[in-house]
Amino acid sequence: MAVSLQQIQTQKMLLTPEQIQVIKMLELPTTELQQRINEELQENPVLELGEDLDKPDASEEENDYSLDDDMADVFGEEQDNDALQNEDFDYSTYTDDDEPDDYYDGYGARQQDDDMPESPVVAENDFYDYLRTQAGEQRLTEQQRQIVEYIIGNIDGRGYLTRTPEQMVDDLAFHVGIDISDEEMLHLVDIVRHFDPIGVGAYNLKDCLLMQLNAKKKTDAVRHAITFIEKDFTEVGKHHYSRLQKKYNITEEEVKAAINEITTLTPTPSSSFGGNIYEVQRSHIIPDFRVETYNDEIVVSLCDEDIPALHVSEDYQDMLAKMQNTKGKKSKTDRDGIRFLKQKIDSAKWFIDAIRQRNETLLNTMKAIVAFQRDYFIEGDDSFLKPMILDDIAKVTGYDPSTISRVSNSKYVLTDFGIIPLKHFFSESLTTDQGDEVSTREVKKILKDVISAEDKRHPLTDEQLVTLLAKDGYVVARRTISKYREQLGIRVARLRKKA
Repeated sequence: MAVSLQQIQTQKMLLTPEQIQVIKMLELPTTELQQRINEELQENPVLELGEDLDKPDASEEENDYSLDDDMADVFGEEQDNDALQNEDFDYSTYTDDDEPDDYYDGYGARQQDDDMPESPVVAENDFYDYLRTQAGEQRLTEQQRQIVEYIIGNIDGRGYLTRTPEQMVDDLAFHVGIDISDEEMLHLVDIVRHFDPIGVGAYNLKDCLLMQLNAKKKTDAVRHAITFIEKDFTEVGKHHYSRLQKKYNITEEEVKAAINEITTLTPTPSSSFGGNIYEVQRSHIIPDFRVETYNDEIVVSLCDEDIPALHVSEDYQDMLAKMQNTKGKKSKTDRDGIRFLKQKIDSAKWFIDAIRQRNETLLNTMKAIVAFQRDYFIEGDDSFLKPMILDDIAKVTGYDPSTISRVSNSKYVLTDFGIIPLKHFFSESLTTDQGDEVSTREVKKILKDVISAEDKRHPLTDEQLVTLLAKDGYVVARRTISKYREQLGIRVARLRKKA
């Protein structure tokens, strides 16, 4: 075979390490930002505590922003996006498709807490840390390790993989500039799918259950269970056990033994870490924003009192200037010293600028959310929450929806009504028979109230719930009722029945 050289012109979207640093900084909540700053202070001697010498004087730059100054009318008239948008680079070029998704179908759907307590507090557990720890124990190249981290990042709160291997190959090629074959991606996905807990990395509920069954000792009951899930998944879900008995010509005891094996499985691998990681847990958290109301005026600010101010050391800058201005030929030691100092000074400046960009983006996003949900922040009643999706805030701020998603993820706001996760303010909309647009959160609350008041001896079926909601003007399909019920953690009618 002849060897030849070819020139091929391709286009790739690549981010510099500095741009990636800004994006990662954007994702950090206040507590993690403090840790990140401490790490950088230890690693970079040029970075020092204290006010940045290039930063405007505190008297010229307010940390608190009145909503009425420039955002109160933002949803009623055209907004100048140039004032809000960071022009340095596009955050959308570094995305994991991590936009919040509340539309999981089937058993084990993402839990939503629509009855928020007076001071709702949510904390993530160490599910993802556990997966990353296992990744660190694998023999992988540096690039493989990065891709495995990316795969873990695409695992949702139930433990399911939200992207197919083919989709992740395309994501890495277009967004990060990493070329990897489908075979290599499948190999790395398979590594993650062998992590503990069993079932993590499953593509759906059926796949999750099969992964757990295949890990069991192959008894007759387990083999029957595998067959039922593979070929008769719908029948199992509907409890049509007599049909299974006839189809496979087995005894009733054998069917029961197989079903018992299935009932021992967990539909959400993350449940071993205290349940679905989206469930509400009680723990102390530090809010990232503060929203205060004074009569009808709303003031939005960052909770950054514990974030230290940083600046680049003047001593090291003077040292670099002297070394660069020294006349005569410089020795190798001098050149290495100049290179080292310049790199550390540039790194410190980038780090300080990354924090500035993070704070600006967070504050602009929070101001837009407050402007959109102004009535809620005045009244403190969930019934005042409007339907709001990432796109609504993205259009106002000029940021990409993926940027809004990163800001809202793991961030909390201190209000007059308690500490609330930013994700609480996002919900889809539904149109009533009168043409009014209402939040799906309101429909879920009504659904929950109706089920709570039902006769437990004759619980309402999904079809009956459709009829009851329609009488109140909420036209909802049966499938949608089923989805909302599962998101609320409410079982089907036959399982709610009490003697």
